[in-house]
Amino acid sequence: MSNYDSCVAACQACIVECEKCIASCLEHPEHMAGCIKTCLDCIDFCRLCISLMARNSPFCAALCELCAKACEACANACEKHSAHHACCKACADSCRACAAACHGCC
Repeated sequence: MSNYDSCVAACQACIVECEKCIASCLEHPEHMAGCIKTCLDCIDFCRLCISLMARNSPFCAALCELCAKACEACANACEKHSAHHACCKACADSCRACAAACHGCC
């Protein structure tokens, strides 16, 4: 799995930041529903990517590309709130880093 180590680490960090973002956004769900939904999608893709990388799946490359798209969508959603919510800024930054790692890992 060493070829995937940096991508796995980026996915793990992204999951953590998305979870933190969701927890914060739930305090204002009427304004943050889009952010919450994209974070949930991002978490699911990141978790599946980690699993596929762990077993060196032949589907890894295709899923990593989808994961990168989900991370980019999440970053875009979170950036809309980043000026007022530090968790959204941290999540957007982590999602961008994960997207970059996913583009280059497989």
